[in-house]
Amino acid sequence: MPTSPSDPVYDLAVIGAGPAGLAGAVTAGELGLRVALLDAGERIGGQYYRHPSPGLGARRPEALHHGRRAYAGLSRRLAAGPVTHLAAHQVWSVARPPGDGSGEGFGVHAVTDDDRPVLVRARTVLLATGTYERQLPFPGWTLPGVVGAGGAQAMLKAGLVLPGRRIVVAGSGPLLLAVAASLAAAGARVPAVVEAGSHPAYARRPDVLAAVPEKLVEAARHGTALLRHRVPVHGRSAVTRVHGTDRVEAVTVSRLDRDWRPVAGPGRRIECDALAVGHGLVPQIDLATALGCTTRPTPDGAHALALDARQRTSVPGVWAAGETGGVGGVRLALLEGEIAAAAVAGLLAGRTLPGARLRHLLRGRARQRAFAGLMAAVHAPRPGWTGWLDDATDVCRCEEVTAGRIREAVAGHGAGDARTVKLLTRAGMGWCQGRVCGTAVACLAAGSGMPPSPERRPLAAPVTLAALAGRPGRHTTSTTEGFPT
Repeated sequence: MPTSPSDPVYDLAVIGAGPAGLAGAVTAGELGLRVALLDAGERIGGQYYRHPSPGLGARRPEALHHGRRAYAGLSRRLAAGPVTHLAAHQVWSVARPPGDGSGEGFGVHAVTDDDRPVLVRARTVLLATGTYERQLPFPGWTLPGVVGAGGAQAMLKAGLVLPGRRIVVAGSGPLLLAVAASLAAAGARVPAVVEAGSHPAYARRPDVLAAVPEKLVEAARHGTALLRHRVPVHGRSAVTRVHGTDRVEAVTVSRLDRDWRPVAGPGRRIECDALAVGHGLVPQIDLATALGCTTRPTPDGAHALALDARQRTSVPGVWAAGETGGVGGVRLALLEGEIAAAAVAGLLAGRTLPGARLRHLLRGRARQRAFAGLMAAVHAPRPGWTGWLDDATDVCRCEEVTAGRIREAVAGHGAGDARTVKLLTRAGMGWCQGRVCGTAVACLAAGSGMPPSPERRPLAAPVTLAALAGRPGRHTTSTTEGFPT
């Protein structure tokens, strides 16, 4: 399609309007850069700063949010600054110019909520795409009433609804405590929090804990809330089966050994009508790996982007902040967004933050990153979790591929990786494109507790053929020569 002379070329395209993206966008804008902030949501905030719909008439929506003051400050700065906020823009690809890749700039391809293709041109890119929830399957996990732990929190924050009245919270990671406390405060009965990891393991690194006292305060706040609502926490345990016909009726909780293998015995049956389950968060790095950015393994078996001291990836012109560099929480995301913006502004405009401010940010990041590493190690899934699965357990829900079929593909047909398993069984070829089942499929294929490497995808989100073709018309934003559409 022809180039429009009025099409802007931004200094920086920030992808993701969560804490890291907001901090990066407003800081870069205040340092004089021309910034586009793209996000799939209608409103800023990402997964962390979720909002109930105005139509719900929430009297105190801030009551469900942590760090509301920080969000309010970022929101005011965004509204007052020069940043162009492109809401409801789902980015599915970031492309470098064709040829040898040495040309300047990037094409950020997105679709709007009405499937209108959009191309945003920018000299540099900041990836702040956050995470998705890691799910490890078990018998019965496809029953209605089983939701992600983060999904249950999103239902409460955005929809002011609960997934049930009697909700067991299970999996691994500090998110479980926050979710359980929020659900209990909203009126749900939480019979148990079931944690596969071991919280006492944090005590092995008192130096790391002492450097982040706010984390201890946060844990104490959640713990106090659970005590007030009489919610027991079962450590080194997991929900290994869900019972019910048309929806969840009860769960079986099994004790685990150090490798997360269920200890022999019948387990404990807990009556409930919903299960909120998640085994940590995984960095969402599809856009980055498609560009060729280098990754690194994290202590919990996931993969994050390898970044330098100024948040640069291995691809020139591409920065990243927040959970893309390893899951560490909102404070780390805010720090890294600001550090990345300062680095881009220094490169493009010769302007950056005052030295004292930068030193403060870097020291804070070091403390938060150390805690993030400890947190990932404490809650890392162990290889024994695959023992929860019988052959009839659905692993890929979209395509109804069972653990037995995947095991047959590995043992009987020599499949040794997730891609080969996908070709033989269709596991991971459904609507979610493996975001729900991908970890489990890769683990079963590799015969280990966690997948060996991230899968590289050309498209980071579902997109129609019409959008891929960049079909011209009155609903199509002009693209530019030099970038594929």
